[in-house]
Amino acid sequence: MSHILIVEDETIIRSALRRLLERNQYEVSEAGSVQEAQERYSIPSFDLVVSDLRLPGAPGTELIRHAEGTPVLIMTSYASLRSAVDSMKMGAVDYIAKPFDHDEMLQTVARILRDRQASPAAAGRSTISAAAEAPEAKGEIGIIGDCLPMRDLFGKIRKVAPTDSNVLIQGESGTGKELVARALHNLSRRAKATIISVNCAAIPETLIESELFGHEKGAFTGATTGRTGLVEAADGGTLFLDEIGELPLEAQARLLRVLQEGEIRRVGSVQSQKVDVRLIAATHRDLKTLAKTGQFREDLYYRLNVIALRLPPLRERGMDVLEIARAFLQRQSARLANGELRFSRDAEQAIRHYSWPGNVRELENAIERAAILCEGPEISAESLGIDIELEGIDDDFIDEPCPPAATGVGNSHEPTEDLSLEDYFQHFVLEHQDHMTETELARKLGISRKCLWERRQRLGIPRRKSATAG
Repeated sequence: MSHILIVEDETIIRSALRRLLERNQYEVSEAGSVQEAQERYSIPSFDLVVSDLRLPGAPGTELIRHAEGTPVLIMTSYASLRSAVDSMKMGAVDYIAKPFDHDEMLQTVARILRDRQASPAAAGRSTISAAAEAPEAKGEIGIIGDCLPMRDLFGKIRKVAPTDSNVLIQGESGTGKELVARALHNLSRRAKATIISVNCAAIPETLIESELFGHEKGAFTGATTGRTGLVEAADGGTLFLDEIGELPLEAQARLLRVLQEGEIRRVGSVQSQKVDVRLIAATHRDLKTLAKTGQFREDLYYRLNVIALRLPPLRERGMDVLEIARAFLQRQSARLANGELRFSRDAEQAIRHYSWPGNVRELENAIERAAILCEGPEISAESLGIDIELEGIDDDFIDEPCPPAATGVGNSHEPTEDLSLEDYFQHFVLEHQDHMTETELARKLGISRKCLWERRQRLGIPRRKSATAG
């Protein structure tokens, strides 16, 4: 079990974070300041230190020196986000903005610990956690996938990564666009440098220019000192702008100058400075349409759209969804230490046929919920908690064995000599499904709803969604 030290002076935040980590099978110790942490614990003995940046006495970054190689995750508010970038240069493994999302915190912690276990050197790399991080690395790309669209994407990543061309990643929310950005960075000549990841939708519009490009002292109210921007912090490395469609027009103009001239000018400054940054952007929106309606700069769109990569949604990835689900379940089994969990047949069918509008993020949450709530080693379709109306998988689902053939049908529906039992089943269902419910069809055929659903799957008879019988 991994041992984590929390250093946070706000008692409420510290207690909430402790409960969150302990619920996820981590051993947790806590302190209210750097001095208290030093007096009470041997800091290098922990697997991870999670510390607030602003603490009474010494700042959280002081723990980096005392940790002696143990990764330190810095928590910071948006107002001091740039200080977190400075702390990353000092050796912090990552930073996370407060108030943090619970899922984001757990994903970040899990990734840092996994990287540290795989390679102590890898734990020191500076990256931001992906919202839809793949459960395990697979090959040099680091993404699970074997369907044709993903193999095509992997081929493009290998070709594009060694170049310095701008890349635009398009795909629905939760598909793992940041994983693609990270793969591009790790396979590039900039792999040993920093990748800075910024969610443009998460930073307040009034702060976005200052956060990206930095500001000089006195540039605006509250700017008591000059600060480095995130673009400048990524100098020599990669800048990943997620949800770039949410970037305000004023910030778009500044970003265009970075791409055209390779230079930035801090807010409130008259001097420009050169930067060497590779830009990777991602969005779930149609930037071309936004450009036509004036909501996105057309010149910036064409600068970004040098190489366009499309990440397919989970519903278009065939059997990949089951491989990803099994990897998530394996991770949950290890985290919860409750034996080797497995999916039942109906759960695999549900996972395979559900459309997953939230993509990998929704899949991971569903499996985590099911792993926590399941009564035994087998995960059922019902425990996944997904809003699905698969044939036979609903409130009337009956988990009983399916007979080898349709039997027990009333005399008025006996199969004729010219029809096999399966032919009769297909004929009867197609003839009556428009005016019978699934329950009525199963009752007439003398089988359970589960059996009716399984036979539909085997014979390729889709359920008519227009059936209105009650």
